[in-house]
Amino acid sequence: MINTKDSLKISNMDHSERPREKAINMGIGSLSDSELLSIILGSGSKDENVISLAQRVLNSHEVHKGLIGLNYMSYHDLTAINGIGRVKACQLMAVAELSKRMSMVRKNREINLSSPAEIAEFYMEYCRFLTREKVIVMFVSSSNTLLKWEVLSEGTVNRSIISPREVFIEALRCEAVNIILIHNHPSGDPEPSDMDIVVTKRIIKAGELLGIGLLDHIVMGDGCYVSMLERGYLK
Repeated sequence: MINTKDSLKISNMDHSERPREKAINMGIGSLSDSELLSIILGSGSKDENVISLAQRVLNSHEVHKGLIGLNYMSYHDLTAINGIGRVKACQLMAVAELSKRMSMVRKNREINLSSPAEIAEFYMEYCRFLTREKVIVMFVSSSNTLLKWEVLSEGTVNRSIISPREVFIEALRCEAVNIILIHNHPSGDPEPSDMDIVVTKRIIKAGELLGIGLLDHIVMGDGCYVSMLERGYLK
């Protein structure tokens, strides 16, 4: 009599079809999305092998099926999936975050800080999956190169919270002479709010006292953006 639970195990698969062995012998590119994800997850449960669990994760988002869905799922969304606990949820979130960061590292080498369009493109993929407003600050050197960028604050669904004090403490620490602000609108509409404009003016005034300029404040929407520099709000 066949033990159905044993038949579910990866160890009962043909050796050449097991994800790790397949990756080693045939190349990592030969694996399906669910097989790749199964390597990250490591194990399934007593009732389900890890490949089946990985496939269920990929199908779990109501709208965005496949790998892209990982970018739209929070910790609570992931742990709501049967078989995904605290550790596996963190592993999946790490995969999604690494993917976004790797994409941005490649673009970072070529970004033109004088071009709002290029800056917006740089952050578009990162911002499109955010469910809350985040404020990103780019710190720029005297030679107009990017020293670093950081997420300095996170707000609510429709409001971000930014402290000029935090912005300029970090700017002074890394010896930036200029900064660029970016924040997202989860609604998808990049039109600056009245508060966005007021905060921008405050940042400009605070920067003038310290000799640190605001080059632009870019508001990110769904596949689109508004540059406050181009709109004339920085005058």
